[in-house]
Amino acid sequence: MSLMAAEDQATPTGRTQLRDLVRERKAELGLSYDRLAERCVDPKSGEQTVKSSWLHRLVSGLAVQPPDVPQLRGMAAGLDVPLGLVQEAAAAEFFGLDTVWSDDRAVRTLVHRYEEMDPEDQRRVQSLIETYRATGRSGDPNSK
Repeated sequence: MSLMAAEDQATPTGRTQLRDLVRERKAELGLSYDRLAERCVDPKSGEQTVKSSWLHRLVSGLAVQPPDVPQLRGMAAGLDVPLGLVQEAAAAEFFGLDTVWSDDRAVRTLVHRYEEMDPEDQRRVQSLIETYRATGRSGDPNSK
């Protein structure tokens, strides 16, 4: 794929969650981009999933294609962080999706630009999540 095609597929949201995570962990681990890329091995396939140039472009704020699931697994391994953390950062940066949890952390949902909602709308979303948590899958509020 050409560089131009890759840039056309980038999703600019103005967010930097994955970029920040990679930058911070790279510094904490004291790794070069080459060494970090070598560590980004998908535990399921055993293959390296990202290139050092992709990591450099991401951290530099240049357009990159959003990572796929094997790349996310590889990045979690390379950064030595939980997969969920990498998934949430990528969802926020590339798609504007924020993870919102129920109060007891039993239910989570992805909400488009939740962090940018006004407090009243955030309370409404939280109320929906709590209602779903309380009702369970059956829709019966008495079943848990």
